[in-house]
Amino acid sequence: MIYTKEVENMCPVAKGAKHEPAPIPEEGKWVNAKQITDISGFTHGVGWCAPQQGACKLSLNVKNGVIEEALVETIGCSGMTHSAAMAAEILQGKTILEALNTDLVCDAINTAMRELFLQIVYGRTQSAFSDDGLAIGAGLEDLGKGLRSQVGTMYATKEKGVRYLEMAEGYVTGIALDDDNEVIGYQFVSLGKMTDFIKKGDDPNTAWEKAKGQYGRVDDAAKIIDPRQE
Repeated sequence: MIYTKEVENMCPVAKGAKHEPAPIPEEGKWVNAKQITDISGFTHGVGWCAPQQGACKLSLNVKNGVIEEALVETIGCSGMTHSAAMAAEILQGKTILEALNTDLVCDAINTAMRELFLQIVYGRTQSAFSDDGLAIGAGLEDLGKGLRSQVGTMYATKEKGVRYLEMAEGYVTGIALDDDNEVIGYQFVSLGKMTDFIKKGDDPNTAWEKAKGQYGRVDDAAKIIDPRQE
């Protein structure tokens, strides 16, 4: 350690107060975090790129400062999906400080990492008051049984009205309209379920039928339109 002459000539003054860092809630405990290994928690956050062309939802499960589980979900940018593939390989096994200072390939993913870091080190995680936090694998629960991101895609024009394209349940195949041409429901097919049926041996047409569903007053519809063709 190098000191200036002015500091060397100063007389010592003892430090009296012992002021600990403010305790933060972590997995059902209050922790005076002093180093990265003191940090644990499961949380989510969203990041965006500079032109705001796309967004990333990042979920991390941190135990003793190390990222044990990472879920990277992207929307709006085709290149970001490939960046997410690389980021998922990079993130697991790193400390959160390493991850914060690592290029995660895409601005949106890097921004999400920054936002999550702030949540985690300030004790704002989803698991802050959960004893022992969440088990490794909890991130998959966000995806549901089909292990697919929940995506909503809606398009509308003043001239022709709304088109539902994708719901949490799946790919929208039809919009139910009443006599006034107002939406009263929709039909969908769960692409995750359909794929699983095919993997188990069903032919595509059978799998399609088994994966179909509907929501709302579809049975009362005056007509059903294809949102992509009509």
